[in-house]
Amino acid sequence: MLSSPNIAVLPSRRLLRIPATLMRGGTSKCVIFHAEDLAGHDIALDDILLSAFGSVDPSQVDGVGGATSTTSKAALVSPSSRPGVDVEFLFAQIGIGNQVVEYGSNCGNCATAVGLHAIQTGLVAPRGGTTVVRMLNVNTGTLLTAAVATEHGAIPECGDALVPGSVSRTGVPVALGFVDPVGRTSGRLLPSGRAVDVVGALEATLVDAGAPAMFIDARGFGAGTVEGIREAASELVSLRRQGAVRMGLVAPGAPVPDAIPKVGLVAPPTAYTTTSGRRVGADEHDVSVRMMSMFAPHPAIGLTSAVALAAAAVTAGTVPNRIVGGGVASTIRLGTAAGVVELGTRVDGAGVLREVVFQRVARRIATMELFVPCGGG
Repeated sequence: MLSSPNIAVLPSRRLLRIPATLMRGGTSKCVIFHAEDLAGHDIALDDILLSAFGSVDPSQVDGVGGATSTTSKAALVSPSSRPGVDVEFLFAQIGIGNQVVEYGSNCGNCATAVGLHAIQTGLVAPRGGTTVVRMLNVNTGTLLTAAVATEHGAIPECGDALVPGSVSRTGVPVALGFVDPVGRTSGRLLPSGRAVDVVGALEATLVDAGAPAMFIDARGFGAGTVEGIREAASELVSLRRQGAVRMGLVAPGAPVPDAIPKVGLVAPPTAYTTTSGRRVGADEHDVSVRMMSMFAPHPAIGLTSAVALAAAAVTAGTVPNRIVGGGVASTIRLGTAAGVVELGTRVDGAGVLREVVFQRVARRIATMELFVPCGGG
């Protein structure tokens, strides 16, 4: 038998065979599992996901992960028996180069994919010209809706819609709504009780809607614009820790999850050039924003972060509300690095944010069977 001193022989491991679907939702890729396919194993769910994504290596080369925060995501989907809910899903943010899976937040891009996936796999039957899939994110208790055109009962595979920050290839248009998104983690829209906090001598708004998030006025930094987020990254990590404590997400001195709170810089609109080279005028957006995601600048903005920003923008006295000129707008345009993200808001008579709606896209990339090494023996 041939051998080499440079090849280590390790104990054999069990190989699980698990069906999965690879989907693009908005600006993310998400591996969708049916929850029943991951149940019944004597191996912990975290271990299965980390092995499937190849997360022990920062490149995730030995798994289906894409080695970025937007391509290392999973959703576990199941039919729901709850009234008014079609499917439930658990979102998982898979670690990159570490053995950590985080379940502390929701993901709107993955929810977009889950909505289309539910129709394509028969979890939800087409209903007339437009099928609305009602989804419960079990991480946060958030109810979401995904509206997909199903003319004459046809189930779409291709579409001609694009979203900022996505690839140039089009996808199936999906109208994604976050229903009653406020306070799902902390129980309050403003967890600190204040519209503006001073964190590290900088003004910031701490808000819980869609996901806990921290929006810092970029004008407090030397550069004075959101474009300085790369240079401010290390300071933002420190400020994020302080914000997490003030929001009651962690105790002082305790580790802060990688996924929440979201953190980013906001500033008044200014003309800028997107990462794809398109020029955006100051009159084309209402607030400039650059977000961090898993310690790196986000290529656009996560949908849960956008929900949080929308909630702050319609709340009197917050940093984003001051930037947009006060008041409550039914449409808010976010100037992200990838382009303008437009969203709609619905506020009730008491001033409570009831829904945020985005126009997104999704596409089924592959159905597959994963060969997942787990355990020993």
